[in-house]
Amino acid sequence: MKRKRETEKRTELSSAIEELSMLAKVDIPAGENLTTTHIPTKPFLHVCTLILQVLDKIGPTMAVLRQDIYQNIQRLEILCESDPAKYSNLIEVLKKEESEGNARKNSSCSKAFLWLTRSMDFMVALLQRLVKDPWQNMEQVVEESYNLTLKPWHGWISSAAFKVALKLVPDNKTFVSLLMTKDQSSGNLKEDMQTLISLLVPILEEHHSILKFYRLDRLKST
Repeated sequence: MKRKRETEKRTELSSAIEELSMLAKVDIPAGENLTTTHIPTKPFLHVCTLILQVLDKIGPTMAVLRQDIYQNIQRLEILCESDPAKYSNLIEVLKKEESEGNARKNSSCSKAFLWLTRSMDFMVALLQRLVKDPWQNMEQVVEESYNLTLKPWHGWISSAAFKVALKLVPDNKTFVSLLMTKDQSSGNLKEDMQTLISLLVPILEEHHSILKFYRLDRLKST
């Protein structure tokens, strides 16, 4: 059982890297109409699921964020399955809801895409801090990453819930050990995190350009 768990740990990071490596970078020339770009829906949702599994390592602190990510993934999966050919491109989802006037509703798939992107912003910020110093205070790492990426868009309810849960963050040694396999060094883990960051950052930059184009980038939660 222990060996199986160690393999699963390695799979979570390496699978995310592998999936991201296969996603073609969308090149968006200046001034181009972003309605013509392409974001493959299923690969994007698969990456979000893998990121969700990494966030699980932080424990109960991420329970609210984890549930939010899971629900947003489900929302997009349901729409995609309703017409797999049409909604294989996430841009088609954004175009559909914009034309219907539903894009800014809390239950929209457009907002699901927005919050999944922001959740990955949080993951990148967290990994960047751990790469810089793997043994720094984990509570501080999580709080700083949250303040930079999610807090500006959260209302007082979400912010208050996070502040309470922050006390449940594991210490850095525990968290780092959860990400490592038995035979993996801290140097190898650092390389994996750097690789994941380098793959995620350009994709997220593209997503934010698209969200801005559809005027979704400034939406907040309660």
